[in-house]
Amino acid sequence: MRYCLALDLRDDPAVMEEYDRYHREVWPEVLAHLRASGIHDMTIWRRENRLVMLIDADEGFTPEQLVIGPQTHPRVKEWETLMAYFQQPLPHAEKTAWQPLEQVFRLTESR
Repeated sequence: MRYCLALDLRDDPAVMEEYDRYHREVWPEVLAHLRASGIHDMTIWRRENRLVMLIDADEGFTPEQLVIGPQTHPRVKEWETLMAYFQQPLPHAEKTAWQPLEQVFRLTESR
């Protein structure tokens, strides 16, 4: 399954650079959490303060599986708290969180 989500960073060049820096060396516990959730690959793209995340995951995976719960490793919770500092809601979003995007075209499904 493939998922696409979007999120905005705070519109501050220093914030965006720091976010990028953290993502050059994602903590091992976070990587393990993503893989254990059934994610095969994840990429994050940025243009200015807009982020787009692509996830390739097992059949049956849903982004809700990434929600932090009581059993989540403490370092993953720490990472999520840290990342929240950088984020701001997308326009029309009710919360600061990755928002799913709707697929409107796919070449392999077109004639």
